[in-house]
Amino acid sequence: MPTVLISDVASRHHRAVRRLPPGVVLDGELIVWERGRTNFALLQRRLTAGRTLLRLAHDYPAHYVLFDLLADTGGEVALGLPLSERRARLERLLVDAPTQLTLTPQTTDTQQVSEWLVNWTVAAGIEGVVSKRLTGRYEPGRRGWWKYRTRITTEVVAGGVTGSLRDPATVLLGRRDRRGRLRYTGRTHPLSAAQREELGGMLSPLRAAQRRGAPVLHPWPEPLPAFWSGQLERAEPLRYVQVEPNVVVEIEADVAFEHQRWRHRVRYVRALPEVSVYDVPLLLGEEEGYFGEQ
Repeated sequence: MPTVLISDVASRHHRAVRRLPPGVVLDGELIVWERGRTNFALLQRRLTAGRTLLRLAHDYPAHYVLFDLLADTGGEVALGLPLSERRARLERLLVDAPTQLTLTPQTTDTQQVSEWLVNWTVAAGIEGVVSKRLTGRYEPGRRGWWKYRTRITTEVVAGGVTGSLRDPATVLLGRRDRRGRLRYTGRTHPLSAAQREELGGMLSPLRAAQRRGAPVLHPWPEPLPAFWSGQLERAEPLRYVQVEPNVVVEIEADVAFEHQRWRHRVRYVRALPEVSVYDVPLLLGEEEGYFGEQ
């Protein structure tokens, strides 16, 4: 969680935070919204936007979501105060704050938490909720809280593997867009020995007829381009084995994605030989109900 010193931010002409008292230290995270969802890629684009930065900031303004208060007005250290007191002080500071400064929701109602996990996190692209003790101090360098991620179970097409065809290490996954083209959507964590054996017996190489003089019809390049990888991974081209995209697998994934790909690796659950590739949901963001619509 990035920490921001208000006096430093003010020197960079961030109007939203200049309205808070000098010396305040906040714990929070910058986000950019697009169509009601957080978009990490749009936030990252600011680092390399160059001359288009002002236009990008105008079209997709950033918001600072505040988690905690580390120092109050005048630099008064608040680390030793209980969370309930830090929260109350933060709420008072934000009474007349602009909308770009947003206080993260907080509740002690378990039914409300369930509602957030089931509906709000999926609709907004929020990874989950964090649980903290109301009496807890803020201890830098120590994780005195628990994170609960929202995960969905869904189907995808196996389009390639790392390792070998018969002993796959990870699976490269795809879904079709509305035009019927199979698009890359992400990669699994390493498979267990049992999962390797199960999937390895079902995968097929690309049809031989496609390799003798005719163009290979696999829709993805090999190696996989570096920028196709998740934004939080080291960007390097990925060597992999292309397979006939006719095997459906079940995965468990979180709700964070960008460029219509899962940002984090997903968990392989099992192969689904009884499911047709044409019954797999559409590409991320194109299938009905993904954003929580009824």
